[in-house]
Amino acid sequence: MIVCLEFVVKLSRNNGGPKTKRPQQIDDVPVRNIQRADMIPTTGFAMVVDGKMKTNFEDNASATKAGSELLARFPMLQIEVYDASAGTRSKIQTEKSA
Repeated sequence: MIVCLEFVVKLSRNNGGPKTKRPQQIDDVPVRNIQRADMIPTTGFAMVVDGKMKTNFEDNASATKAGSELLARFPMLQIEVYDASAGTRSKIQTEKSA
């Protein structure tokens, strides 16, 4: 009886089957801050791109700055800043049209 040495080596490496992963513990799972697009924020400011809420900000200046930078790169977008406490939107204008 002739046994192929390569086959024996493959069997010894496999150790009888696939390894299973251990289940993740609560401490192993990273904490994620998930923003829901279907919920209007109740505090702070949000950037609205083409009618859809995108990013939340703590103050109006940072939301306006981020919106202006995005509008400079993509002038075809309609970008607004939503004030959650007042419930109003203010449109960001480009430097040419302002």
